[in-house]
Amino acid sequence: MNFELSDEQVLLREAAAGALSRVKTVEAARGALEDQVEALPDLWPLARDAGWPGLLVPESCGGAGLGGLDAMLVHVELGRVLASVPLLGHVIATAVLAADADAHAELLAQLASGERRAALVPARPPDDLESDWTVEATRGRRREPAPGIAGDAVSGFTPWVIDAPGADVLVVVGVRDGEPGALVVEASDAGVEVEHVTRFDATRSLGHVTLDGAGGQPVAAGADEIARGWYLAQGLLAGEALGAVEEALKRSVEYAKERYTFGRAIGSYQAVKHNLVEVLRRGDNLRSLIYYAGWASDSKADELAVAASAARVAADEAIDFAARQFISVHGGIGATWEHDAPFYFRRAELSRRLLGGAGDAAGRVAAELFAQSAAQSAAAAPAEL
Repeated sequence: MNFELSDEQVLLREAAAGALSRVKTVEAARGALEDQVEALPDLWPLARDAGWPGLLVPESCGGAGLGGLDAMLVHVELGRVLASVPLLGHVIATAVLAADADAHAELLAQLASGERRAALVPARPPDDLESDWTVEATRGRRREPAPGIAGDAVSGFTPWVIDAPGADVLVVVGVRDGEPGALVVEASDAGVEVEHVTRFDATRSLGHVTLDGAGGQPVAAGADEIARGWYLAQGLLAGEALGAVEEALKRSVEYAKERYTFGRAIGSYQAVKHNLVEVLRRGDNLRSLIYYAGWASDSKADELAVAASAARVAADEAIDFAARQFISVHGGIGATWEHDAPFYFRRAELSRRLLGGAGDAAGRVAAELFAQSAAQSAAAAPAEL
C-alpha cells in the first residue's frame, strides 16, 4: 500500500504542534516531580480551542467526525512534548459512546465541545488464552475480572485508568451475564470513587476506580465496538510513543554533532551513530504500524486487533531504546535532574506498563496471526472424499 497523509491530516498535525509549542510542558514535568503538590498546567482549554475533544465524535453530535488515524496524529504531537492533556481517556470514551450516538447525543455534544470530560474505564477483550474480559491488577501480572453489571448498576475495581482523575463522566466497560457491556456513570454520583495515583511519569494522569452499585445509563454497543476502544487506546499510546521517539532522536543527533571528544564530534563514532540509526529504524517501523492501525480502525475493523497490538509492541520497544540513547548520548548530564532526557525515560517506562503492557500486546499479535494461519490452512485443505 502506498500510504500518504492527506493535506487535512498534515494541517491537523502541524496545528497540534503549533498549539503545544506555546506551553513549556517538559519544564512543567520537572516541577511536578520535584513537588508533587505543584499542579501541572491546565491544558484542557488549549485542547478545547483546538477541537481535540470532539475528534471522534460524529458531526451530527457537534464533533469533528474524524478517524482513528487523525486522533493518533494528534497524540504523536502530545507525546513529542510530554503534554499533560487528559485527552487519551476522553477520546476512547467518545469512541465507545459513538456506537450509540442517538441515545447519547446530548452528552456527546457536551464532550465534543470539551464542556465536560470523559474517561473510559476499559476492560481487556478475551483472547486465545483468556476467555473472560479482564482489568489490570493493582500489583503483579495476574489480571482481575472486569466489573459486574446488574441492571443499570455496576460494581467492581479497575486500577490504572488513564485520565480518570478529574473526569466528569466515566464510560465503564463491564460484564453482564458473561457478555461485555458499557454504562455511562457520573463521576460525582454515589458509589463512585476515583483515587488519583502517580507512578514514574507525573504528566500521565492515572486513577484507581472503585464502583459500588453505581447507577448509569446503558450504552448499546456490542463486543466489537467495545473492543475497539481497547485497541484504539493501544494505537493512541503508540502515537504518543512515536512523538517521544522522534523528539529524542532529534535532540540526540543535534547534541552528537556539537559534543566533541578526542578532537572529533561524538556522532562520528560508530558506537554512537549506529545506535542513533537504530532509533531511526525503530521509529520508521513504528510510524508505518501506526498508519496501519489508524487505517484499520476506520476501514478494516477485523484487522484492528493485530494492527493496533503490533503498533503497541513496536512502540514500547522503540520508546525504551530511544529514551536510553537520549540519556547515553548526553553522557553524565543526561542522567541528571537538570536535563530533559530522564523525563522521556519515565514516560517510556510507564507507557510500557499500561493497558496490558508490551508482553500482552505481543501475545495478542501472535494469537491473531496463528488464528489467521489456521483459517487459511482450513480454507486451502482439500475436501474430504
